[in-house]
Amino acid sequence: MIIMKKTILTALIGATILSTPALAQADSDKIVVAHRGASGYLPEHTLPAKALAYAMKPDYIEQDVVMTKDDQLVVLHDHYLDRVTNVAEVFPDRARKDGRYYAIDFTLAEIKQLSVTEGFDIKDGKQVQGFPERYPMWKSDFKVPTLQEEIEMIQGLNKTLGYDIGIYPEIKAPWFHRHEGKDISLAVLNVLKQYGYTSKDSKVYLQTFDFDELKRIHDQLMPKLGMDVKLVQLMAYTDWNETMVYDQKGQAAPYNYDWMFKKGGMETVAKYADGIGPWKPMVVSDESTKGNIKLTGLVKAAHAQGMQVHPYTFRSDMGRIPAYANDFNDMLNIFYNTADVDGVFTDFPDKAVNFLATEKH
Repeated sequence: MIIMKKTILTALIGATILSTPALAQADSDKIVVAHRGASGYLPEHTLPAKALAYAMKPDYIEQDVVMTKDDQLVVLHDHYLDRVTNVAEVFPDRARKDGRYYAIDFTLAEIKQLSVTEGFDIKDGKQVQGFPERYPMWKSDFKVPTLQEEIEMIQGLNKTLGYDIGIYPEIKAPWFHRHEGKDISLAVLNVLKQYGYTSKDSKVYLQTFDFDELKRIHDQLMPKLGMDVKLVQLMAYTDWNETMVYDQKGQAAPYNYDWMFKKGGMETVAKYADGIGPWKPMVVSDESTKGNIKLTGLVKAAHAQGMQVHPYTFRSDMGRIPAYANDFNDMLNIFYNTADVDGVFTDFPDKAVNFLATEKH
């Protein structure tokens, strides 16, 4: 279903906006975003993974943010805990009816009791590591950090090392948090303001998949707080169920992303966002072959509206290089140079930083 939808939407983009003239970007410098830290080398979103990422000198380090039962903000990719922690062992009776352990059902003190490891799935009753070549599961001791802890570490390293590395937080599933009675967007903005991230000049991008929430942040929350930070609309396909919308009866249905891929879609997004975060195949079609790269036209359409384009996720693990690229560097070259994206999210920030450094010399 996803593949078919992908083909349809790619065709829509190509047919409707491929010829849109691109405006010159004010800043031609390409950036690197450390996706969940140096997550190709250490367990994602742990402070050690962020410290290692910092040492690799990316431009930004990403934080996925979810809320706890006692209204604290923690850095965790999912709004549940069971994919990367031992929550099922420590709190075996706390799962919801769907079998998942949601961060919002635990206090910060409880979450701090948990150990973090590489992401895993349960198959035949056993934990199977998602990326088997990465850091071994359950080695050493890693914890779930708060958003404040991570910001303070990055700002502290900026002070001691003299760099200016920014943050790139994502508000995870704001639709879910609001349905549970928690305004996670307001909480995140308050923390950003507390640490001095208040304007377009601040070294921060704030991202979310939820377009309705993005509009609320832009139109209501930021003006109320006297803030105006850079906003990024993350893009998904409707059948991913990435964003849900509740009706008056409390029934959830997937948000329809299709309009973003049609003519005029980027014009609408640009009213509220400074950039977009598309999935890689939304930029370079999977129908591409070596020597015949097929662009969807999404980058040109976004650039025509003055927006940045930062696709996700660039991984060098086995099986993660598209068939149209020779290797990881070739994939970066196709996206940075042929597709003309402004930055990439990568689990291997050192490799992207080295690629750009080599290009400059």
